[in-house]
Amino acid sequence: MLLPVADVLGATQLAEARRLLDQAEWVDGRVTAGHQSARAKRNRQLSEDSEAARRLGDLIVGALQQNALFVSAALPLRVFPPLFNRYEGGESFGTHVDNAVRQVPGTPHRLRTDVSATLFLSQPDEYEGGELVVEDTYGVHSVKLPAGHLVLYPASSLHHVRPVTRGVRLAAFFWVQSMVRDDGERTLLFDLDHAIQELGREQPDHPSAVQLIGVYHNLLRRWAEL
Repeated sequence: MLLPVADVLGATQLAEARRLLDQAEWVDGRVTAGHQSARAKRNRQLSEDSEAARRLGDLIVGALQQNALFVSAALPLRVFPPLFNRYEGGESFGTHVDNAVRQVPGTPHRLRTDVSATLFLSQPDEYEGGELVVEDTYGVHSVKLPAGHLVLYPASSLHHVRPVTRGVRLAAFFWVQSMVRDDGERTLLFDLDHAIQELGREQPDHPSAVQLIGVYHNLLRRWAEL
């Protein structure tokens, strides 16, 4: 499932993010790439242990916890601390697939990457190119969202970032280990959750509501790994 999530960050949060990013020091983006990805990656990143990265990461994770659409779609068990990248002057990231397992920096913990996420921090008119292109069984999808908006997609997908030919593209990216590792099962639960919410808005006293909620939770109980 590929899903845009609007307004993860508000205007005040975006302004703070841009202020910190404008003052930050950037390093070669290949520092966090695996062997295969490093051959295709040409961009810059914030150092993972920088104060700016920690502050912005905390801001984003806090916003995600309050976003009902993100929670419904990703069913997060663990969220990798967000990383931040910068593309300009023709920089790009060739076609690759994300590592299946990530070591959480500074901890003994590892995270299975079920869901990939990109949070756009530059407005689309600030740069040319830079589209995130995701390939899945339904075709090729090109994504370029307003600042503060997020896109979720299966971490198993092939994807790339097109060259940025004008301006600067800033974004946060991270991975989610979901309670439900299978993308098809997560999609079924998301669709069922959405239908339950629609029914609750249109017919709050409908007798089937409780039964559908029970089906949702029994499926989640069957598929969840904690």
